[in-house]
Amino acid sequence: MTDAAGDFPEAGGAAGRAAAPDAIAQVAGTVLALLAQSDQTLAVAESLTGGLVAAELTAVPGASKSFRGSVTAYATGLKHRLLGVDAELLAAEGAVNAQVAQEMAVGVRRALGASWGIATTGVAGPDPQDGQPVGTVFVAVAGPEGRKTARLRLNGSRTEIRRESARTVLELLSSELRENLRGQDTEQNGGI
Repeated sequence: MTDAAGDFPEAGGAAGRAAAPDAIAQVAGTVLALLAQSDQTLAVAESLTGGLVAAELTAVPGASKSFRGSVTAYATGLKHRLLGVDAELLAAEGAVNAQVAQEMAVGVRRALGASWGIATTGVAGPDPQDGQPVGTVFVAVAGPEGRKTARLRLNGSRTEIRRESARTVLELLSSELRENLRGQDTEQNGGI
């Protein structure tokens, strides 16, 4: 994985439907299985999701094998103090941007001693924040090979935006874990 950023298409569906609870649980289970398979660990930094990602992970039996913990840094100042997000960046740009998400993921990975860190930051509503409209969300993954961020433009209620953000950051991590495992398999098989 390299430093990368990308936009996801409008998520949550055109009608603004949130991810079904079982869809989030399923991807949380997949993530934990992939982490266990590779003997790696995960730490989570959350803002707009307010602990939802951590709650979904810890609902999976056996999560403690791979899940190290989480930091819910809802207040902007805590993103700097607890996760090491650059204070000048926060002052200049606010908390809702790709670099903040990336620094949150890197910071929680470092602070909790995990193989992987993931982060969510954005605007769930009801009002815009930091010049960003409701539904603007950034998610990030930081791992052994680099970092990846994605910008989401979500529709729906506050609850729907939060749930879709949680599902999407777990999907992004799942994709990175699968790619990491494929790379390991290729190395073990002599590059075939």
